[in-house]
Formats: sequence, C-alpha cells, structure tokens
Amino acid sequence: MENGKVQVGFYGGARDFINYRGHESILHGPAETGKTFSALYYLHLAALKHPNASIVIARKVLNDIYASIWQTYYKKIIRDFALWPCQPYGGLDKPNKINYNNGATLWFAGFDRPGKVLSAEHDIIFIVQVEECNLEDWETATTRTTGRAGNMPYSRTMGDANPGWPSQWMYNRDSLKIFYSKHEENPTLYDPATGAITEQGERTMAILHALTGVRRTRLLLGKPDRPEGIIFEDWNESKHLIYEKDVPPLVRYVAAQDWGYTNPGCLGVWGLDGDDNMYLVAQVYHSRQLNEWWVERVVELGRKYPLEVVLCDPSQPEYIARYRAAGINAQPAYNAVGPGIDGVNTRIARNGLFIVRDSLLYPDEVLKNEKRPHRVEDELPGYVWANTKAKEIPVKENDHGCDMTRYAVAYVDNISSKPPLREMRPWR
Repeated sequence: MENGKVQVGFYGGARDFINYRGHESILHGPAETGKTFSALYYLHLAALKHPNASIVIARKVLNDIYASIWQTYYKKIIRDFALWPCQPYGGLDKPNKINYNNGATLWFAGFDRPGKVLSAEHDIIFIVQVEECNLEDWETATTRTTGRAGNMPYSRTMGDANPGWPSQWMYNRDSLKIFYSKHEENPTLYDPATGAITEQGERTMAILHALTGVRRTRLLLGKPDRPEGIIFEDWNESKHLIYEKDVPPLVRYVAAQDWGYTNPGCLGVWGLDGDDNMYLVAQVYHSRQLNEWWVERVVELGRKYPLEVVLCDPSQPEYIARYRAAGINAQPAYNAVGPGIDGVNTRIARNGLFIVRDSLLYPDEVLKNEKRPHRVEDELPGYVWANTKAKEIPVKENDHGCDMTRYAVAYVDNISSKPPLREMRPWR
C-alpha cells in the first residue's frame, strides 16, 4: 500500500473496489473472478497497516465462513504468503477472531448469530455473498461502521456478490457503489501479462460454460436474472429462508426422498408447527451414493426426529422395500406433478413453507465445485416450465429438491385422492 492505495496485485474491478474509500461498496461479478480472495487479502493488509483496527468478516450463516472463507484466509493469505504476525483465537477449525501483533483484530460473525460482534463499532465490515442477505442485514453493518471506532482514517461496509435477481435490493440502493469483476481479471485464470488463459482457467471456464439456465446467466455471464417461466414465482429468499432460532415449536415430522445416483438424490425432513406450516429442518442432497448409504441417513435422522413416514419417489419400489426392511416406515409418494406443484405454490404464497438455513447435512463437495445446485434452496429460483405458455410440465433438470418438496406437501395437505397416510404410527 502507498497512501492507503493498493498499487499492485489487484486488477480491474477488484483494484477499483479495493481503492474505493466510500462508505458502502460491493464487488459484483460471476463465479471465480477472485472477488472474495481480493477482499480478504485487502483486509489482511488493512489489519497490518492500521494498529488496533477492528475488522469483521460476516456472512448470512456463521458456519459457512468456517467451511470456505476461513480456509481461504488461512491457507492462501496467512500461511502461504508467510505473513504470520497474528494468532487465531479459539482454535484453527473455528476461530472466533484473529489477533494481530499491532493490536488489530479480525472478527468472524454471522447474521444468524449477531451477538456482541455485530453490536459493536468497527472500522470495516466485509460481508461475503451479499446476495444471500437482506437489506436489514446490510443496514445492521452500515450502522456499525459509522467511523466511531476511529482506528482507521476511513470506515467501510463492503461485500462481494454473485448476481441475484434484477429487483434485488442491492441494485436499487443509491448509497451503494457497485464494482464489477470479470474472469479475465483473475490472474489464476488469465495471465495478466499476456491475457492467455491458464491451465486452471481452462478447467474453471469449462465448468462454468457447462452451466445452463439462470445459473449460466448469473455465474458465467455475471448478469442478474429471473428466468422466464419460473414456477415458484412467490419464492422469496429473504422471507422463506429462515434461521433455526426463528423456527417455532414443531409438533410433527415427515420426511420425503427423491432417488438419484449420477444425478443427486435428495432427502428432506419437514417439521410442522401447530398451524401446519412446514419447515425443512434437515436435508441431505448428494450424488453417487448407493441405497445402503441413504438407509443409514434415514435411520440416523429417525433417531433425532419422530418421523411419521418417509414419502419416497415411487419409481424405485425396490428401494422402498429396502427402507422397509430396515424398519423405516417408507411409503410411495403421490407423484402427480401438476397438483404437487400447485400445492407447493399455494404454501409459498401464503407463507406456509420455509427452509432453515444451514439445514444441509453431508454436503456434496463435487456438486459445489462444479457450481451445480447442492441444496434444495439452490433449485427453487431456477425451476421453470418447459413450455411457458402451457405451464404443464417443468424442465427435468435440477429438480430433485423440488420433487422431494412436492412429495411432502402432497402428503401433509392430502392432495392425493388416495387414502391419507398420516394415521401411521411414528417410528424411530
């Protein structure tokens, strides 16, 4: 740094974002442009430069920081760059903070557990994946970076973001400056001297070019998108994705299963409150696992939740038989697509269906690395009709969580004309 400005090591939109001194800013762009790494390295430099600086790395869910952001910060910035004038506090797996030798502190926080960190004044708060957050989260951060901390000559609320939907709040906030990054500006993908794509760039861009639909538009092209013919039009991530702490007391539990191997399988546990609102409290979304593995997962979940039934994709009766042989109350699900979709849409529209953040168990790292949906909530915004006029058949792609949800809703709401299954005894 010179006069507080970065001179080398950052390119294009990332360089302009790092050098900006306004109060609110976001580095926006498609996947794999180096947004997060650039911001994290800047935070490290800021901590080194400013004694007693108070800096926060925040994300919607705290645990997501430890699974990704902390690994990058530790392995690629602190350790690999041999810059170690600091000490993680609370262990290397899930540190609470990093204490620098000059008195600077870098904290970790989640909006699901704001606690004391997000109640105090800080010089910088950096929010990872702003598109996951609502306006209330952002303004919580802006009111904690007013300059009162006073350890730096400026204060910032900053973040990185993949593209969201066009009407999202971050595109409509006058006080927020958005900088745009490109794949060509990431030196691990393209040589900054020659512009030639690197070996890593070849691998990464091949994965991104293989994406389809809304994920291709957002993660490859870097454009906000809401696809034509979207099925769950009333789905709103800021409303229907909730924290575990906000789930009311639950009185019933049902599970549903969509089979898969090369394509992912999906198992979900839905809890119901006294008003029959549905909450996805646990989900397993995984590819390349045999039926025996899924049996273990259901038995494991059955020990934690008193499940009435597991509603299964009826296309594989032999799998259902194996579940029953293991003592699982497995039944074929009602699989009429149209009525099932109508049922899910009705629940979403009346705010009767929610997904609990951080409900994913056994994450599939292959799906994550390939930028494919790896949670139920990843599917819903891109679930579209094959014929946008007829609206009868959905596109059969990235729909495993949607199918699982249909099965559960059809059972809970008695959509099927068959005799209801809900009188069956709970099993453990």
